[in-house]
Amino acid sequence: MDTAADITAMRRAITLAARGLGSTSPNPVVGCVITDAAGAVAGEGFHQRAGGPHAEVHALRAAGDRARGGTAYVTLEPCNHTGRTGPCAQALLAAGISRVVYAVGDLNPQATGGGDTLRAAGVQVAQGLLADEAEAGNTAWLTSVRLGRPYVLWKYAATLDGRIAAADRTSRWITSPEARADVHRLRAEADAVLVGSGTARTDDPQLGVRGIDGATQPLRIVVDTNATAVKSGARVLDATAPTLVAVAEDAPAGHLPEDAVLRLPRAATGPGLDLDALLEALHTRGVRSVLLEGGPTLAGAFVAAGKVDKVVGYLAPVLLGAGPAALADAGISTISQALRLDVTETVAIGPDLRVTAVPAPARKGN
Repeated sequence: MDTAADITAMRRAITLAARGLGSTSPNPVVGCVITDAAGAVAGEGFHQRAGGPHAEVHALRAAGDRARGGTAYVTLEPCNHTGRTGPCAQALLAAGISRVVYAVGDLNPQATGGGDTLRAAGVQVAQGLLADEAEAGNTAWLTSVRLGRPYVLWKYAATLDGRIAAADRTSRWITSPEARADVHRLRAEADAVLVGSGTARTDDPQLGVRGIDGATQPLRIVVDTNATAVKSGARVLDATAPTLVAVAEDAPAGHLPEDAVLRLPRAATGPGLDLDALLEALHTRGVRSVLLEGGPTLAGAFVAAGKVDKVVGYLAPVLLGAGPAALADAGISTISQALRLDVTETVAIGPDLRVTAVPAPARKGN
C-alpha cells in the first residue's frame, strides 16, 4: 500500500522530470528521488540531456552510500539496456537499492524489462504510483513511441471573437507581454517549432526562445511548399538555432541553404505537403514534440489530418469583428463532424486567458 511518503517522493520526482522538457529528445523526461533506509531523502536527479546520465544515476550519485537499503522513486521504469549510457536497473542494483517504485512502464521495446530484472535480483518493485500524473508530464515521448510520430501541440493567440488579425492583417500585438512570454516557455519545452508559408511571408518570424536562461533552442521548421516564402536573409535562417524549410520535391529551392531544405511529397489531395511524410521525417531526426504556431491554413490541415494532440489558445479580451480566424478549413462541413475538445486547464496570464484542451474521446451520437 502506498504511503503518504511514497506519494510525496513520487510527486517530487515528477516535478524534477519536467526540468528536462525540451532538452532530452529522443529520450523521455525522467525524474528520480532516492530515500535512505530510514525514509529520508538522500538524493534526487533528472535526465538533463540526451546522451547524458539518466535520472537514476544523478540521484544515486547525490545519495552516495545512503542509497544502500533505500528506495528509488522513478517516473519511468528504469531502463534495461546499454545505449549511450549503461542500464539504470543495473546501477540501482549495484548501489544496493532494496525497493524501486516507478510510475509508468517503459514502452520502448529496446529499454523495457528493468522492472523484471530488479525483481529477479530480489528487489521489491511496485508500478503505477501517480501514473496519470507521470504520464501527463511525459506525454510527448509516450505519444511518439505509441504512434511513431512527434506529439503536436497547436498554439494560437486570438481575440475573444476568434480573430488572429484585423481586417487589414495587422496583428501585433493582440495578446499581452505576459502571454507572449508564456509562449517562449512552450517553445523551450518543445523539440521543434513549426509555421507555414503565410506566417513566414507576413511576419518573417525568428522562432527562437527568448527570455529563458539556459533554454535549448528548438529546431525551427517552415512548411513552404513552393519555396516562395522564405527568402535569403530571412530571420528564421539566422544562427540562433537549426532550421528546416520543408518544400515540395519539385520546388526550386536554390536560394535556400542546402542543409536547410527538406524535400517532401506533395499532399495527395489539396495544396500543401504530405503531413505524414513531414512528421515521419521529423521523428527520424529525433523530434518527439512539435509546437505548431501557425498559421490558420497549416493548423487546419493538421486538424483535418487528425494530427493535433493538444490545443493551447491565448484569448485576449479584445473584439475585432472581422479578420482571419484562428483556424482555416479543417475538413469540417457540419456540426456533427466538429472536433470536440476536453478543457484540461484555464489560467489567467496577465489580462489574457490561456485555455488548454485535448481531443475528446468519441462520444455516442457524434
